[in-house]
Amino acid sequence: MKGIAIETAKELVAKRFPGCETALLAGSVVRGEATSTSDLDLVVIDNHIMSSYRESFIEKGWPVELFVHNSDSYQAYFKSDCDRGQPSLPNMVAESIVLTGQQEAEKIKEEARQLLAKGPASWTPKEVEAKRYFLTDVLDDFIGANNRTEELFIANALAEQLGEFVLRINGQWTGTSKWLVRSLKRYDKEFAEQFLAAFERYYSAREKDAAIQLAEAVLQPYGGRLFDGFTLGKEGIKDGR
Repeated sequence: MKGIAIETAKELVAKRFPGCETALLAGSVVRGEATSTSDLDLVVIDNHIMSSYRESFIEKGWPVELFVHNSDSYQAYFKSDCDRGQPSLPNMVAESIVLTGQQEAEKIKEEARQLLAKGPASWTPKEVEAKRYFLTDVLDDFIGANNRTEELFIANALAEQLGEFVLRINGQWTGTSKWLVRSLKRYDKEFAEQFLAAFERYYSAREKDAAIQLAEAVLQPYGGRLFDGFTLGKEGIKDGR
């Protein structure tokens, strides 16, 4: 499968971007984790284009996710991805195989590897406080909910926020959906197993205790739950008002 995917990707690049600086193939096919629904993630750097774009289409039976950049736009996306703590494009580039433009590709791949190795910027004390508050809020909603349909969505939000908190407070990159789980496993396999077991108990048996205790244990070293006294944006109020 991998060989066919690479050949399809090379033919596509030659047909649509014959003068590109470089083209890279990333995703589950490259990692050897392809499934029946896997697509081809293609990153193309082409200085003939004025602005970046994304396109999805079918090529020879393969779903293709195409990410096209020039030499300026990919750097802007690297920065914005890293600023939000979810380095999607740097990850794709770092793990990719080169389809064309080896010299340019190695330069860009090295940039991506250095960014990933550096890790995300640490949260400021104010950011930690805000994350504690919003995690407390969704935890309280989870504890108090007694409507199964609402609980499901609250549990999802709790899992996302709790996973993000653990990763970012420990200087790790995060992600959403399957990438959150992968990031947790990469950071701390034992904690990831505890995390997954706690939420599996809720989803399979509607038992909340394990997830609640886990969230409280995560918050405890950073001051625990936060509600009373929390403010956001109050610094901008003028004296006497």
